[in-house]
Amino acid sequence: MSADRPAEIPNDLAAFWMPFTPNRAFKKRPRLIARAKDMHYYTPEGREILDAVAALWCCNAGHNRQPIVDAIQRQAAELDFSPTFQFGHPKVFQLASRIAALAPADLDHVFFGNSGSEACDTALKIALAYHNVRGQGSRQRLIGRERAYHGVGFGGISVGGMVNNRKFFGSLLAGVDHLPTTYDRERQRFTKGEPEWGAHFADALESIVALHDASTIAAVIVEPMSGSTGVLPPPKGYLQKLRAICDKYGILLIFDEVITGFGRLGFAFAAERYGVIPDIITFAKGVTSGTVPMGGVIVRKHVYDAFMNGPEHAIELFHGYTYSGHPLACAASLAALDVYRDEKLFERAKTLEPKWCDALMSLKDLPNVLDIRCVGLTGAIDLAAIPGSPTLRGLAALEYSFHEAGIMLRLSGDTIELTPPLIISENQIDEIVDKVGKTIKAVA
Repeated sequence: MSADRPAEIPNDLAAFWMPFTPNRAFKKRPRLIARAKDMHYYTPEGREILDAVAALWCCNAGHNRQPIVDAIQRQAAELDFSPTFQFGHPKVFQLASRIAALAPADLDHVFFGNSGSEACDTALKIALAYHNVRGQGSRQRLIGRERAYHGVGFGGISVGGMVNNRKFFGSLLAGVDHLPTTYDRERQRFTKGEPEWGAHFADALESIVALHDASTIAAVIVEPMSGSTGVLPPPKGYLQKLRAICDKYGILLIFDEVITGFGRLGFAFAAERYGVIPDIITFAKGVTSGTVPMGGVIVRKHVYDAFMNGPEHAIELFHGYTYSGHPLACAASLAALDVYRDEKLFERAKTLEPKWCDALMSLKDLPNVLDIRCVGLTGAIDLAAIPGSPTLRGLAALEYSFHEAGIMLRLSGDTIELTPPLIISENQIDEIVDKVGKTIKAVA
């Protein structure tokens, strides 16, 4: 769509039940987006909105990048859809090889879905089936963590630890336990990168094993950095301790890298940043730079090999989605990976991290700021709630930032989350901080 031809403005907002949105408040004063390019969105009227959140943690290469657009258009004209149940198409094998090459160590086998939620449920199912095919079917318990987000499938919300995502939907999966959150504001506030204090939170896994016995536990799933709950970097040494405990008891370790994958923390995957090799990695979002839905899991060789027994004509894993490895998604991802490589965007995120963190920390003395956290090109600012009205200050910040300051923010309650595209310039970092500062003052 050209810049001088705005999208048609809808005349009725009632029919669309919006996800994770206060529908009635939104429809009184909509925040509508008509087009996007590079670091900016544009309203139907043509007003420029700086994207400080890569849309939803996903447009890592920025918006409407021509190589990715061209790849999607070519693929749509060549092969619109082909099943990956019992059939294949060249690009799905090419893409699996490219992703396996990016992943560390022997994380060499890729299973595709269509979202982070599907990726997390897939990882949990693979973990359960892995123990089953090895004759350890008693290992059915799954361990998540408080304040974790693993999507909105029943598996993901069961191991997740965000209260509102769980409390409306009944008892969820049985046999799930949770590690404590790694965050302690009093000891970690205003930390750049990984906190020095908190590695001991991993020791809670020993207590969970003592309670349930290792023979009942299939997997532990954690985000290397918890994103949707407000950017909680892991304490130094925490992930290493989790890995050691899982190894001690034969428990699979799953890293949910739906947010941290594809450059967000300065590496292809956070596992590389932290020097910890999980048994399974989930991914989505940045794999296509947000252009076409895609998600998936990467598994280590021993996990994949455990399934490759029995008759060759037999299906090894009874799992999959109609659109697993969709041709358009594969084309988009291959092009996005080329952009990441050619423009060295992962390295760019690592280089910009000190500037980014220093800039965010300059906001620490503004009204109602309780804490600021940052790691990679990601940050969060906790604002004090309005007494008796939690989330209202956050909603006011969202309204002001879009309609008045010309910036798109991501809110989690009263926490401002910032996760810009990796193409951001140093001047745009300053612009984000300026606009966020004005927003915080406006809602004080």
